[in-house]
Amino acid sequence: MRVLVAEDEEFLAEALRSGLHREGMAVDIVHDGDMALERIAVNDYDVVVLDRDLPEVHGDEVCRCVVGDHPECRILMLTAADRLSDKVEGLRLGSDDYLVKPFDFAELVARLHALRRRSSPAHPPVLTCADVRLDPARRSAVRDDRPLSLTPKEFTVLELLMRADGAVLSAEQLLEKAWDANADPFTNAVRITVSTLRRKLGDPPVLHTATGVGYYLATAT
Repeated sequence: MRVLVAEDEEFLAEALRSGLHREGMAVDIVHDGDMALERIAVNDYDVVVLDRDLPEVHGDEVCRCVVGDHPECRILMLTAADRLSDKVEGLRLGSDDYLVKPFDFAELVARLHALRRRSSPAHPPVLTCADVRLDPARRSAVRDDRPLSLTPKEFTVLELLMRADGAVLSAEQLLEKAWDANADPFTNAVRITVSTLRRKLGDPPVLHTATGVGYYLATAT
C-alpha cells in the first residue's frame, strides 16, 4: 500500500511513517497542503492520511482536490475536532473515513486496510496462487504449508504479485507501490528484492521474469 501522510505535527508524522513502514507500507510525509497537492499530482497513492488543519492550503481544500482529480485515491481525515458536526462536514467534503486525535495506532492500520480493500477489486481475506498462501491481515505467508520468513518489502512485493493474479508487473510498477518517494528510480532494489523472494519461495520456481517486461507469479505449479 502506498500512503501519503499529510500532517503538520512533525513528531506525529515521523511516528506514523515509522509505524506504517513496519506494517509493510510505502509512506511519504508532507507538512503542509501545498506539498500534499504536489505529491498527489505526481504519485499514485492508495490512501492519503490527511490532517484537516494543514497550513498553506487547508486540509478541506486538499480533500476537494483529491476527490475531484484523483477519485481512485481514498482519504482518511485525521483531526482533533471531535464534534459530530465536524465529522459530518469532513465526510461531506468527500473523505472516506474520519479519525479523531488521539487515536490508537492499531485502529488506524485497520482503517487503512479497509480503505485499500474498498478501492481495489474484491479479494478473499487469504490470497492463494498455486501452492502459495498469503494472509495480509496476519502478515503471514506459506508455501506448501512451509512458513516463509519474509522482510516487509518482500512481503509487499509478494502481495502485489499475488493480487495481479498472474499478470506481469514491471519493476517501475513495483517500485511505485512498494517503495516511497525517496527511492532512486534507477535503483536495483526491485531486482534484489525479487531475487531474494524467489530464493525464499524455493522450488519448483513460481516467481518468473518476463524478460524486458517485469515479473509474475505462476498460477499453477
